[in-house]
Amino acid sequence: MIEKLKGKPALTDCPCGGGTYIKCCQRFISGAEVPKNALELMRSRYTAFVLQDEKYLRDSWFPDTLPEEPITGEDGVKWIGLQIVKHVHVAAADQATVEFVARFKVSGRAHRLHEISNFVRQADAAGVVRWFYVDGSFPDQ
Repeated sequence: MIEKLKGKPALTDCPCGGGTYIKCCQRFISGAEVPKNALELMRSRYTAFVLQDEKYLRDSWFPDTLPEEPITGEDGVKWIGLQIVKHVHVAAADQATVEFVARFKVSGRAHRLHEISNFVRQADAAGVVRWFYVDGSFPDQ
């Protein structure tokens, strides 16, 4: 997935598993495009976690539920895979859920995060209509 380019890592495959990084999540994380649906936002947020892109994660989080503390602060987490279980879009309400399982390692030990994430589509502070992550529940708990 990661290739060395002039001493810096350069992504080739997208961490979310959706193809090449440049054609998949890079366009959203760079701000060139806005995700068209909650599934694209979910995938790009996973990729932002892999890249530890605090700004993108904060910008794509619904302001009323955005935590004050850092989102990517935990050192030693290596994200290793994303599986989308289900995506449900309620068009009339501009709401959606995405159920996923994200696999990661901490200190060499494997873990999994099973979450049902809630999303809402509305205008941001600049008036651009976009999807936001609101919150999530954990069916395994």
